Amino acid sequence: MTARLIVRRIRRDDPTQHPDQEELVPAYRYHAVFTDSPYTLPQAEAQHRQHAVIEQINANLIAGPLAHLPSGRFSANDAWLTCAGIAHNLTRAAGHLTAGAWPAARTTTIRTRIINVTARLAHRTRTIHLHLPEHWPWQAAFDNLFTTVHPAPG
Repeated sequence: MTARLIVRRIRRDDPTQHPDQEELVPAYRYHAVFTDSPYTLPQAEAQHRQHAVIEQINANLIAGPLAHLPSGRFSANDAWLTCAGIAHNLTRAAGHLTAGAWPAARTTTIRTRIINVTARLAHRTRTIHLHLPEHWPWQAAFDNLFTTVHPAPG
């Protein structure tokens, strides 16, 4: 059986990204892939990147809702897995709707910084007002998400 090592060199956009770490060639990053696939170099690299995306999704799910599996009953695991998948997809969609750097953020980050907000509801003149924290660094992302999901009455 034959295997090969593929090393991909990527030009770094920001060479000052890790100022505390000495690097051999600071203008580039290197990604190594060891594979035995019969694909050509570009195909093997694309397949490896696709696997990395899937592994990141699995890591997000395992660190979040799937940390509570397994239970003693198959039907409970089935229901929990279905709910976890729906919650994951909705959280990713919320990250995309906020714009900015949030589409690439982990689901835990989106949940803790945008969705789980300590806010206060106030009732005035038969309307509900939401009071968000002052000087909140993720205010713009929350506003983008809120106006996208709940547009102003027109």
